[in-house]
Amino acid sequence: MDERELRDKTCFFCGHQDILPETAPAVQMKLEKAVEALIAQGVLYFAVGGGRGYDMLAAMTVLKFKRQNPALRLAVVMPCKSHDFSWQGHDKRDFEQVLRQADRVMYTTERFYSGCVYKRNRQLAESSGWCVCYLDQNASGTAYTVSYAQSVGVRIINLATV
Repeated sequence: MDERELRDKTCFFCGHQDILPETAPAVQMKLEKAVEALIAQGVLYFAVGGGRGYDMLAAMTVLKFKRQNPALRLAVVMPCKSHDFSWQGHDKRDFEQVLRQADRVMYTTERFYSGCVYKRNRQLAESSGWCVCYLDQNASGTAYTVSYAQSVGVRIINLATV
């Protein structure tokens, strides 16, 4: 499979870390529909950045579909090894569960530095043909990532607008 074919079969997720509890069920339902539609189009590879909130919802959605379709793959691409050092409670438990079930866990860099998150996000965009995002705040890291993804030809599905 050449690079273009691989990109067409790859989707990454990006979205806000703070998903309101009253919004989460609707976002989850939209995620499921989007992932199902992408699988029907031949997408097999999914990647998340390992953030709280939307990234974890997306990862758990892919893992749900993976139980029905073992050909699907989930990668967690984190900006650095200490990425989750301050997480607690359900955030930490969800993250550890996703890491255990992921097919691949990667780090953009060993140690945190200013800009490593943006580097990770650009890496995700450059290796994907699709992005399923949840973007409802224009001044955010998610907005930057979606804009960058569009500039490198990634097809965007924004669940905040569907």
